[in-house]
Amino acid sequence: MGMILNKGKLERTLYCLFLTWALGLHLGHASAQEALLWFEHGRPTPQAIQAAGFLASADADGLAPSDYDAEPLRRALSQAGQGAAPAPAAMAELDAALSAAMERYLLDLHRGRLDPRVIHQYFKAPALPSSFDAAAYLQGAVKSNRLPEAVRLVAPRIPLYARLRQVLADYRRLSGHPAWNTGLPALPGKKLEPGQSYAGMAALAERLAALGDLPANTPAPARYEGALVDGVKAFQERHGLLPDGIIGSATFAQLQVAPDRRIRQIELTLERLRWTPLLRAPRMIAVNIPEFILRAYEVKDDKATVKVEMKIIVGSALDKRTPVFEEDMRFIEFSPYWNIPISIARAETIPRLRRDPGYFQQQGLEFVTSGGQAVNTLSEANLQAVLRGELRIRQRPGPRNALGDIKFVFPNDKNIYLHHTPAPQLFDRHRRDFSHGCIRIEDPVSLAKFVLYDDPEWTETRIREAMASGISKTIRLKQPLPVLITYSTVIVKNDKVYFFPDLYAQDQLLDNALKHRVRAGPPPGPTQQRN
Repeated sequence: MGMILNKGKLERTLYCLFLTWALGLHLGHASAQEALLWFEHGRPTPQAIQAAGFLASADADGLAPSDYDAEPLRRALSQAGQGAAPAPAAMAELDAALSAAMERYLLDLHRGRLDPRVIHQYFKAPALPSSFDAAAYLQGAVKSNRLPEAVRLVAPRIPLYARLRQVLADYRRLSGHPAWNTGLPALPGKKLEPGQSYAGMAALAERLAALGDLPANTPAPARYEGALVDGVKAFQERHGLLPDGIIGSATFAQLQVAPDRRIRQIELTLERLRWTPLLRAPRMIAVNIPEFILRAYEVKDDKATVKVEMKIIVGSALDKRTPVFEEDMRFIEFSPYWNIPISIARAETIPRLRRDPGYFQQQGLEFVTSGGQAVNTLSEANLQAVLRGELRIRQRPGPRNALGDIKFVFPNDKNIYLHHTPAPQLFDRHRRDFSHGCIRIEDPVSLAKFVLYDDPEWTETRIREAMASGISKTIRLKQPLPVLITYSTVIVKNDKVYFFPDLYAQDQLLDNALKHRVRAGPPPGPTQQRN
């Protein structure tokens, strides 16, 4: 027979087992409590309330609070902070849900909501480090009690981003303004010129004043003149229009745009800035296609100082659009040859030469063999050889060269580069999308000086001599220089906001992509099950 425990000893043994089980259960609950990020003593922490506030105000950065279940989470936290403490399982559910939402929010704020290649297929450079660990970042911020600072630091730290956030808030305040309650009356004819009468004078003045283009309380004149004309000029300048004070169809259309549409335009611009690497190097060149402007700038302490700014000509919106991408400039070619792309040769050059053989000599053209030998004879056989890929056509350096007298090369598979032009009068045009895709620059000497700043041998005099020599010369830069081709229809400069037409319909494309993107599933809610 086995040993039989007496009654007292058995009770003591069972009591010890019960205490061991109870203590283990208590410690397990305590460990679970310690593992929660947003709860202490069964209640949401102040940082949990802060987090819910950040999610609810995500629209301040052009994001959608509903993407992060901001309102359901706010309600759940409010309920958890009142009455009896939530059950441990419900508390864990809510803690995980808030963490998941905050992680999505931080990721979206840090690098945008979609891959930029969805919009710009040639955009290869990552805007921000791909190693960003939102979960670890969030854990560290909460444990060190610095959540507001962490959220602020994760957003793009460029002045333009901060200014656009303020502009977004300003235009949200304009939403529903009575100046847009009714449309402006039709123009008296095709356009309204200074001195004419107009039935919508008061409505026009009210709208311009609301936008800040006309001093507040400016009385509407009997005729279209004086301060009202100046207000229209200011409006035109800020909206990519010729500031002539004449209200034609284009100006009238922009005057009709309500603040809600501008709000969306600003939100899309903020989205682009989240993946546009504007401050990735100490010196950079940035082209903004809708603005028709190039800026060369230096970066120090997360602040960009513009050193050179000039007008540009970009690819035709109809069929030769300049792509958005980033590459490093590595060469400058003085007095360049223009190797005519086969697409242009096939569509334009060869048909022209067949109609007008004198064009061959007039433009300084020649054929080039695969071995680099120049052939100066125009013949149908040579034209056919070009079409078969056995010869190519190039234009010699000279005053008629399509690239002008200098070419800035940042090698890329689309054969896009910056260059001067033999037709500088085109820079006087207000809309400047005339090229085959490459970017023509207004002031090549200033840009060359910026690019060659670290080479004292290349003085302005020497640069001009090389450009005028007629002898092709290529130099390699000592250091690669990033060139960023961007697309932004909203810019803030000199404390004013500028809106530009959506030249290539890229805002529309981005808007559609955001609306139809595949979102991550909602985080587990307080009543949902987790596997």
